Order: sequence, then C-alpha cells, then structure tokens
Amino acid sequence: MERRAGLRQACSAGGYLGRAVRSSWSFVVIGLALLILGIDGGVDAGGTEGRLQNIRQLTFGGENTKAHFSIDGNRLIFQGMRSPEACDQIFAVDVSGGEVRRLSTGVGRTTCANYIPGERRFVFASTHLDDFACPSRPPLNLGYVWPLYAGYELFLAEADGSDFRRLTEAAGYDAEVSVSPDGSALLFTSTRDGDPDLYSMKLDGTGLKRLTFDIGYDGSAAYSRDGNLIVYCGYHPQDPEELALYGELLEQGFVKPDVLEIFVMNRDGSNREQLTFGGAASFGPSFHPDGKHVVFSSNMADQRRRNFDLYIVNVDGTGLDRITVTLSFESWPVFSPDGKELAFISNRNAGEPEETNLFIADWVP
Repeated sequence: MERRAGLRQACSAGGYLGRAVRSSWSFVVIGLALLILGIDGGVDAGGTEGRLQNIRQLTFGGENTKAHFSIDGNRLIFQGMRSPEACDQIFAVDVSGGEVRRLSTGVGRTTCANYIPGERRFVFASTHLDDFACPSRPPLNLGYVWPLYAGYELFLAEADGSDFRRLTEAAGYDAEVSVSPDGSALLFTSTRDGDPDLYSMKLDGTGLKRLTFDIGYDGSAAYSRDGNLIVYCGYHPQDPEELALYGELLEQGFVKPDVLEIFVMNRDGSNREQLTFGGAASFGPSFHPDGKHVVFSSNMADQRRRNFDLYIVNVDGTGLDRITVTLSFESWPVFSPDGKELAFISNRNAGEPEETNLFIADWVP
C-alpha cells in the first residue's frame, strides 16, 4: 500500500493522501500505511528543516487539510473531517490557536475554501444540494484514484458561515476554487466541457473563461499576489495506453494522480511553463507573496513514491529546494500575506492512524 496521505485530492476530488490517501482530497489510510512501512514520522536521518522555525500545531485530531489565510493573516480557513462529521466540512481557526469553528452546513462533502479579500465572505465547493449524504468513495479495485464528484458546485457565504449563495449550476464537477488577490475573479477546476480543466469567472458568476485545453487533469490552481500569474498542477497523458486508461477512469468520474507536474501561466492562460519534471506526484502549489517563488508538495525524493515533503522553486523552474525532511506526510503549503509564516498540513505528531493536522511555522528566507 502506498503512503499517500494527503494528496487529498487536489483540493477536492476527494482527498485520500494526506489524511490517508482518501479522495480529492481522500487518501489510502496513511496511518495504516505508516504501520505497514514502519515509519514513525520522525525527521529523516541527516536532514534539517532550517527554513522552518517555531513550528506550532493548530489542530489536534481528525483529518484536516487545505488551509488558506485571511487577508490580515490572523485566521486560517480549511477543510476537515472531524468528529462527528461523516465527511469533509469547512472550518476556521485563529493562527494563534484556539477553538476550531465549523462554517459549512454539516451535510454533503465540502472542499477548497478561500476567503474573499476583505474577509466578509468566503468561497468553497459543496455537494449538499445534490445529496445531504456523503458521496460514495471510489471502489477499491481501481487503486488510488481521485473522485471528481459531479455534485460539487461553488458557493459564496458570509465569513460566519451564513447566507449561502450558489455560484455555479453547470453539469459536472466544479471545485478547487481560488480567489484573485483583488477579489474580482474566481479560479476553479470544472468538467463542464468533459475534461477537468481550469476556468475563471467573476465573483457574480459571469465572465466565464476556459484557461486550459490539453487532455488531462488541471487543478489545485492559485493566483500570484499581483494577480498576473497562475500556478497549478497537471497530468497530461501522451502514451496511447495512458490516454486510454485516463479516458476510462474519467468516464467513471475519477482521475489517477500518480504523476502530477507543476505549471505556471499568465492569468489569461497564455505562456504556460512547466516547473517540475520529476515524473512524480507534485501538487498543492501556491506562490510566495514576492511572486518569484512557488511552494508545493511532492514525493519526488522517494524512489518508492511514498514520502511527501514540501519544496520551494523559483518561478522560472530553477533553484529547487526541499523544505521538510520528515518521514511523515507534508502537504498544502501556503504563505501568510506578509510572507513571514508558512502553514501546511502534516501527520507528524499524529495520535491516530488517519490523523492529519494544520501546522504553522516562521519562515526563514
């Protein structure tokens, strides 16, 4: 069994890895994988985490992932499966710690929440209008896959979780949503045209524009601080057998994220550049506030593709540097608005097999 705890599907598709390779995030129970592999979550021999200081744990228990800062840097909004929730819901917590507050409805499955600049509202994806129950998990015979639940739609809500408003109504998967720095545009993944591609639209749902067109999955996208660039992860099969398998799985509503690379392009979808070429699963990218660096998670350093760590790379693809060196799952890195702190998810210190928590650390440039 591979240890994919957190590739929680790119933000939604289910979410199996970080927590336990569950689905969009869903990941194969990482805790069980850790037991099988004999991994204790300690620091890799000979490794240091010199770019992270004063590491603090913000959540304790459950499967927590994909956090984003409020514009003032004082709060984090994230998705998690915490008792008594049956599947992912949206929560918020202060960066200083304290009470974790649920913001979503408590029904259906939710994913990928982001504050709108100004903090009065946030966006997220949810299946609750399609069905109050949790969507079914992928059949085990398919191996590790991310589900693209067709019931996902985008919603806008007040910062306290009130006044939900639906933003999308297209058939298919609409999820993995990010917000432009000026709050004028949304960036998300959709299968409305058949393939999981990136789209942008205005906050009121108008001005829809498709940004990617290659066959394959494109998702987990984010804007740069100035709003001029977009970073995302993608899988674009070329081999006939890979294309055939991709098509078969997509017909069933799944993608297999064994190979994901990091890309950067202009806001309008032009001038795409590939930043990673590791043939590994690199995902969850976001920009440093300076717009010159991208952080992401990858298993590129592990020949068996079981261990995920955080990396930073220049926006031109040079200067790749490994940030974390633990033998636990690390993912979804995101910088505070001032660039002085880095939040991420990890199963270090996990008390239960499927537990993943939010951490925050001071960043050392």
